[in-house]
Amino acid sequence: MSNAVDIAIVGAGHGGAQAAIMLRQQKFEGTIALIGDEPEFPYERPPLSKEYFAGDKPFERIMIRPEKFWAERDVEMMLGRHVSAIDAETHALTFSDGEALQYGSLIWAGGGTPRMLNCPGHELEGIHAVRTRADTDAMMAKLDGIERVAIIGGGYIGLEAAAVLTKLGKSVVLLEALDRVLARVAGPELSEFYEAEHRAHGVDLRTGASVTAISGVDGKASGVELDTGENIAADMVIVGIGIETAVAPWIAAGAEGDGGVLVDAQCRTTLADIYAIGDCALHPNPFADGETIRLESVQNANDQATVAAKTILGQDVSYDAVPWFWSNQYDLKLQTVGLSIGHDETVLRGDPGDRSFSIIYLKAGRVIALDCVNATKDYVQGRKLIIGQCSPDPEKLADTTILLKELVE
Repeated sequence: MSNAVDIAIVGAGHGGAQAAIMLRQQKFEGTIALIGDEPEFPYERPPLSKEYFAGDKPFERIMIRPEKFWAERDVEMMLGRHVSAIDAETHALTFSDGEALQYGSLIWAGGGTPRMLNCPGHELEGIHAVRTRADTDAMMAKLDGIERVAIIGGGYIGLEAAAVLTKLGKSVVLLEALDRVLARVAGPELSEFYEAEHRAHGVDLRTGASVTAISGVDGKASGVELDTGENIAADMVIVGIGIETAVAPWIAAGAEGDGGVLVDAQCRTTLADIYAIGDCALHPNPFADGETIRLESVQNANDQATVAAKTILGQDVSYDAVPWFWSNQYDLKLQTVGLSIGHDETVLRGDPGDRSFSIIYLKAGRVIALDCVNATKDYVQGRKLIIGQCSPDPEKLADTTILLKELVE
């Protein structure tokens, strides 16, 4: 292992991999180390709760690049290594085994770890998160021997896992503490649609459900206890309640941030020669009216990686990418573009009963986001309405005989 590199990249997920790729594409000839907690070469995370979990895609098909790619690009892979400390003054990383690595520039793409339960029984065997290949492999190894699954959390991870498990013939109960699923990322209309879809597929979906404990037998989870006193029997418990960002070494090193690491439009932190990208980066986002936010998405990680890499190489770039997300559940493809934060009006375009429709979010008359279900054309054309800060007539937005591109001002 090298003891000094020109650029160290911590985190071998989407952002870290893209940063290394971009540096080489931009003809950077210095030394690069890509450091990851996991033993695997970089791979895509979204399929972990979808195609990979369902067995539709083998691991090789979700790798970001083949193993040989990294050697061919002369990227030193430091896999299965955990960074425990950063010394910003001496430009040094310390690994959990005590070894150190000097760097010229540092890109932190460490993401986070799943937020887990802290209620009684949280330590029982059979409670799973969905963040790494090992997480999903552990669940897949048990599927043949289980029938009942309780999923805690009604975000994308929970809903996608419910769709896969239902398809596999399991009995699924999904518990969401808030009054609707997807409450933090979508409007009520979309929540109602997906709640109805999951129930129609046999999921026992409950909102306003408060978990008080996990019950167990012989050290293994056997049920989920609610504040109503009900115990929901389960052979497996899946927790999808967000992540804890991996920022402890940063804060200890003196970086600014709260729940993430603060960066500017070039992804620079407040520490010299250190950049942060992806899930852990608190950044002013132009599509949230400049509000400082974190975005947990592949798009954000990749686009910020490109900005950080080009900035290190002296190019004048800023992060201004339109946020987008997607989710596959059953035969439904949800594509989201923009951020609905602070919307004050919604327009329904199409009929949810046809299983192809869009919800358009407006703020002060301006289109700021779209949720498109099996409506790719709206997704593609609606993006231009957001970029153009357009304020079309809501009646025209709702009229499916009018293409959205015709409303771009």
